[in-house]
Amino acid sequence: MGKPTGFIEYLRESPLDRSPLERVKDWKEFHHDLDEKRLRNQAARCMDCGVPFCHTGKLMSGGASGCPVNNLIPEWNDLVYRGLWREALDRLHKTNNFPEFTGRVCPAPCEGSCVLGINAPPVTIKNIENAIIERGFEEGWVVPEPPSIRTGKRVVVVGSGPAGLAAAQQLNRAGHIVTVLERSDRPGGLLMYGIPNMKLDKEAVVMRRIKLLEQEGIKFICNANVGDNYEAQMMRRDFDAVVLCTGASQPRDLPVEGRKLGGVHFAMDYLTGATQAMLGKGPAKAKIHAKGLDVIVIGGGDTGTDCVGTAMRQSCRTLTQFEIMPKPPAERAADNPWPEWPRVYKMDYGQEEAAARFGQDPRAYLTTIKKFVGDDGGRVKEIVTVEVRWEKNDKGQFVPVEQAGTEKSHPAQLVLLAMGFTGPETSLPQDLGLELDDRLNMKAAYGEYSTNIPGVFAAGDCRRGQSLVVWAINEGRGVARECDRWLMGRTDLP
Repeated sequence: MGKPTGFIEYLRESPLDRSPLERVKDWKEFHHDLDEKRLRNQAARCMDCGVPFCHTGKLMSGGASGCPVNNLIPEWNDLVYRGLWREALDRLHKTNNFPEFTGRVCPAPCEGSCVLGINAPPVTIKNIENAIIERGFEEGWVVPEPPSIRTGKRVVVVGSGPAGLAAAQQLNRAGHIVTVLERSDRPGGLLMYGIPNMKLDKEAVVMRRIKLLEQEGIKFICNANVGDNYEAQMMRRDFDAVVLCTGASQPRDLPVEGRKLGGVHFAMDYLTGATQAMLGKGPAKAKIHAKGLDVIVIGGGDTGTDCVGTAMRQSCRTLTQFEIMPKPPAERAADNPWPEWPRVYKMDYGQEEAAARFGQDPRAYLTTIKKFVGDDGGRVKEIVTVEVRWEKNDKGQFVPVEQAGTEKSHPAQLVLLAMGFTGPETSLPQDLGLELDDRLNMKAAYGEYSTNIPGVFAAGDCRRGQSLVVWAINEGRGVARECDRWLMGRTDLP
């Protein structure tokens, strides 16, 4: 620890964002950067706590506690404080293949379990992480690292999201010949089309890393939809091992009256179309557009927030977001102690933008949808909601109970369903003959990643269910290690 009194001397300081009403005018990333002096002061707040919960990476009460890729956070904080940026980058890359992704989109469970956070604002770990990797790119320290020796083994990775990219890079480093199949027109999976540009720039950040991976020897084939225009069984014939990182892309639906009306869309269809238009003919050409419409977002979480931010940039007329869960408390509740992820009320970037324009947080809690009402043309014109209360049923489970007399109608010409995902699409597992678990995910034990078919592995959201980018990287690294072990009889991968 470079400065034993740093956590006493310096207050937590995060970089300012561009103002909400300014940033909704474009699709650029909205975070500013801290200068080096202030970054080093923030790193000095890391207090050498003895037991650094920040990098434990455990699941507690259903949420992540600490860093799932076990970043060596106290070590690189100390190096940043000392001004040893190159050494800090080396430490960071020991555990995290893509800190430029996690430094932007990770919710930072590391900060939720920071020991300083017991009674003070935690260390700005996420911001420091991003500063390290961006410094590395600026200084030219991040360069292609192709393997010096090739094993001759051929591996195909299906899916180029964070799990697939991590698996591909690790397997390539082991010397295998790696091909990545991506069904979209651009590589990146969730990173490309599931997260809007204002959170994660596609050209400056995602494609920057993709190009590096290509220079290291990884081959990307886009528009390759396995089971459609690319035979699933052909992979087993042409490759020595198959690694499935297809994600959990099956969205959770809302089967209520009027669901099939025009104007009711899954969130990911909306977000994907918006990014495709931005990268193509321009944001105004998106197939699903919110301009001048009353927009309803159903569901919270990151996907719901991204829908809010996207609709704001498309100049929606009004915006309302409904969540079935209760509003979180302002501070940790008694049943949510440190080092669990703090389930507290906050406004993310999308809600900040909606509040700046419309005067209040757009979210309404403890509310569910009764039905969608259409116009004469078969398009949604309003939705009917009802308030709920969570009560225990006869099995002791909490369930939402509708409250009589609380029904309300809301104008809506665009409704976005952002209620999470139920698991991977089932066509590929069926084509390969894979076993599924009770949640319809690909069955493969954590830490082993092998399916019921020898030489076929599964990792990321298609194995564990909907989760965080940082968990996907964790699993991508893990599946690469086990795949390498299966191919070679041993492995040196971390």
